[in-house]
Amino acid sequence: MEPPILIVEDEPKLAALLRDYLHAAGYPTLCLNNGLDVAPAVRAHQPRLLLLDLMLPGRDGLEVCREVRAFSPVPIIMLTARVEESDRLQGLDLGADDYICKPFSPREVVARVKAVLRRAPQPDAAASEAAPRLMIDHDTYTASFDGIALDLTRVELRLLDTLAGAPGRVFSRDQLLDRLYPDRRVVTDRTVDSHVRNLRRKLALANATQDPIQSLYGVGYKWQLP
Repeated sequence: MEPPILIVEDEPKLAALLRDYLHAAGYPTLCLNNGLDVAPAVRAHQPRLLLLDLMLPGRDGLEVCREVRAFSPVPIIMLTARVEESDRLQGLDLGADDYICKPFSPREVVARVKAVLRRAPQPDAAASEAAPRLMIDHDTYTASFDGIALDLTRVELRLLDTLAGAPGRVFSRDQLLDRLYPDRRVVTDRTVDSHVRNLRRKLALANATQDPIQSLYGVGYKWQLP
């Protein structure tokens, strides 16, 4: 599925207008109306471009731009009724790629989107396919999924390493307990369920659209990516 253009605009009519024009130009879209939702959506959907209004509830566009730029190179076009030069320069200094003042023509927005996307570096398809989605560093006890660092405990890292190290293999709770607690301490098999829930939650922060840990009722768990 082609990555969407993320429209962040709290005026419903304007958001719908931009969505319709971008759809007509062949771009899938996703609309948000609150600044607090933007960073999680960028992580989850990896959009091609971000159309970002500055005046937003929750978190304003400048703060959102700063937050997104800390982890993503996604192109950003800011939309705003502010016309002061200082506002435009601050947005560009924070990493925005373009700036459009309201009121504007939807056709101009589409043209600016096309221009910014032409300038944006395109990912190398072969490199993307070859790059592993999950990275585990056993020396530093760290891991990342889809390029996002995972804040894991050592037990969660052992669980991830066990499941992902044998994709498709089903591990029973007892087998996982042996891997998680090699000192044979006394814990119940439901402890595994608790660790799986925590690991799933942290993986979802990196990619909320996919759960690579599959449950087999009465049997156990396995790691399976599409």
